[in-house]
Amino acid sequence: MSIYTQIVSNVLFPLHEKLKRHDTVRVKQSLEKTQWLSSKKIEKLQIERLRELLINAGKYVPYYRVLFEKIHFNPTSINSTTDLQKLPFLSKTIIRENLESLKSERAIGLTRFNTGGSSGQPLIFFIGKERVSHDVAAKWRATRWWDVDIGDKEIVVWGSPIELGAQDRIRLLRDKFIRTKLIPAFEMSEKNLDRFIGEIKNFKPTMLFGYPSSLSLIANHAEKTKQNMNTIGIKVVFVTSERLYDHQRNMIERVFGCSVANGYGGRDAGFIAHQCPSGGMHITAEDIIVEIVDTAGNVLPAGQVGEIVVTHLSTKDFPFVRYKTGDVAVLDDRLCSCGRGLPMLKEIQGRTTDFVVATDGTVLHGLSLIYILRDIPGIENFKIIQESLDHTRVLLATNANFDESSIDTIRRGIQSRLGQLVKVDIERVNEVEREASGKYRYIVSHVNPA
Repeated sequence: MSIYTQIVSNVLFPLHEKLKRHDTVRVKQSLEKTQWLSSKKIEKLQIERLRELLINAGKYVPYYRVLFEKIHFNPTSINSTTDLQKLPFLSKTIIRENLESLKSERAIGLTRFNTGGSSGQPLIFFIGKERVSHDVAAKWRATRWWDVDIGDKEIVVWGSPIELGAQDRIRLLRDKFIRTKLIPAFEMSEKNLDRFIGEIKNFKPTMLFGYPSSLSLIANHAEKTKQNMNTIGIKVVFVTSERLYDHQRNMIERVFGCSVANGYGGRDAGFIAHQCPSGGMHITAEDIIVEIVDTAGNVLPAGQVGEIVVTHLSTKDFPFVRYKTGDVAVLDDRLCSCGRGLPMLKEIQGRTTDFVVATDGTVLHGLSLIYILRDIPGIENFKIIQESLDHTRVLLATNANFDESSIDTIRRGIQSRLGQLVKVDIERVNEVEREASGKYRYIVSHVNPA
């Protein structure tokens, strides 16, 4: 670690967090100790914090005060994380309909947030300083797993309107002293890709952070234009906010000559899980309880695929209790070889809308369609939209190497998986647009997998 990085991580960033009245440093120090506890001791910590969260919610949060009385739930009776199953799920619809009554009567200085709405209507919610401190601390801990720290040079490839719109003097100053440089993920033209590669070479970052689709696009362009990126000194590439596909990981690692660390979370659900150098996708279990449920709402054991439901234990000001994320994953039943006692996700499969449904009712992961297009020469980008059981659209951006006979290959491939009578429209476009948040989605299905 350089002297400058030590000054930033030990002095300047802690001062920044203190001025914002965040308890980030203390929380990070605590997390770096608790990660080595046994799984049983971590679960005991979860139970204690869960009981505290629900007692607080029953006293000071109008929505939960009414709910607990209605279902005769006593939060002091919590003795296991499975006791959560006595409570109903929290959905985006419930939050929209009860926004004010979900605020704690004791909350001070709540900050309004919203999701990007990539799966539909954006969600508005509120976050308190405790939640911010814990989420920042969890990310900080995971960053340090990779022998990098706040203050090391970082390039962020991002596209969220919140991040890009907040470039005021304070934020610019903060980014300057922690040596973070922003590249806009919206602007991935060939001309800009050349410029981005030049910026990476000149800045010589220790780490990259951003969407896997954007970073793999930069890596692919560097490889195509024969630009050497693996001697810059990048130690790790952190990716998040989208599903990380194997071909993206392979491309990024090959071009930049370093490991890819996958992260999973969101503004609403929190910093849920992060990959360590040993490969384990560790859940931030000190702050978050993860359940996997089927379409009927039944909790599933490790190894089975279902929707992720999150209870964030640092959300007294605006509780997220049994919050349905809309994401699909599998819990692991083993512990990581790194020695941490944190539980793990075995696989993150994407959003529920990343699955398609065949005409015979078979539910298929979007990868089954992605594989049809991914390796066809001349395809720059694509997006598959399942409008209904009998109609699928493909947005297709191609270059001069594309063979027009591949159109029939794409159509036949999709029909072989979804049904021979499915209408497949191929729409040629100059560019496949990203979501409003800057994220990229290969698959969007408007058919309910249930």
